[in-house]
Amino acid sequence: MALSFNAIQKLHLCRHPLWTKPLCPLLHPSSQLLLSKVYSSKYRRPGLPPENTPPWKKIDFSFAKGVQGVQKHFGLLKKEIEDHLRGPGGRTIKENILEQTNIVWEFKSLEDLNKWTVTSDKEIGGKSETFLRLGKNNQTAVLYGTLNTDVPRDGETRYSGYCALRSNPPLGAFNRKLHHDWSNFNTLFLRIRGDGRPWMVNIKYETYFTQQWDDLHSYFLYTRGGPYWQEVKIPFSKFFLSSRGRIQDKHHALWSDKVTTLGFTLGDKADGPFQLEIDYIGVCNDRSHTEECAYEEYKRKL
Repeated sequence: MALSFNAIQKLHLCRHPLWTKPLCPLLHPSSQLLLSKVYSSKYRRPGLPPENTPPWKKIDFSFAKGVQGVQKHFGLLKKEIEDHLRGPGGRTIKENILEQTNIVWEFKSLEDLNKWTVTSDKEIGGKSETFLRLGKNNQTAVLYGTLNTDVPRDGETRYSGYCALRSNPPLGAFNRKLHHDWSNFNTLFLRIRGDGRPWMVNIKYETYFTQQWDDLHSYFLYTRGGPYWQEVKIPFSKFFLSSRGRIQDKHHALWSDKVTTLGFTLGDKADGPFQLEIDYIGVCNDRSHTEECAYEEYKRKL
């Protein structure tokens, strides 16, 4: 894949921290995002028309929005400094040590829904549909839609039929990438009400190498169906390592101190409507659970 001269210049700048740190200190937190955009700029999903719009036409030049953005980010920066001086996560050290549970996501308003993104196989030309809305009395989130396994006739796609819900990665001042630190906890717990379909719970975390960008820790979530709520606890040790849908032979424990996103994926190959209602999602520290990794590591023969 050929790269433009400007893209090559940006790529070389990201590889030289001695130059980029004094010139642009905000460039390093998003260097991985820049690299991913450079390497995948020519990629086009099957069934979609090529993108011919020049990049400069996609920029919305507005002085008023620029001033609002600067005020917003400096306000976030001020809050981050105050929280850092107070303690980890804006809480005192004593509160962090004694904390046993933490509700990470609730669904009380449209602002809470905006922290999530819904996707489906429509991105590759499929026919599945998925939507997210507030439940009754604005106390829960309802993920619903229709799963369709018809393969798009584009000559490239071989499989289809999935719907997913994914949390947006947390961003700090000046759109710096942040992460959730769950190192004090060992269990994911959530309160849900489903229709009996099995879901896959996926946790993504920050990685060190580009070859690990597609790594996920996943676990199966089986809903009961019916009108009653279901409280689920999943230890972090039960999540297995996968990459691009393939379970890996060599496992390692979930890096709970670098979590970026959490998601739910439906792909049980059963055409028809589905619904999943979520009350809250949190983490807890189960003192009785001492397991680090539940899966054996198989050595490869060279």
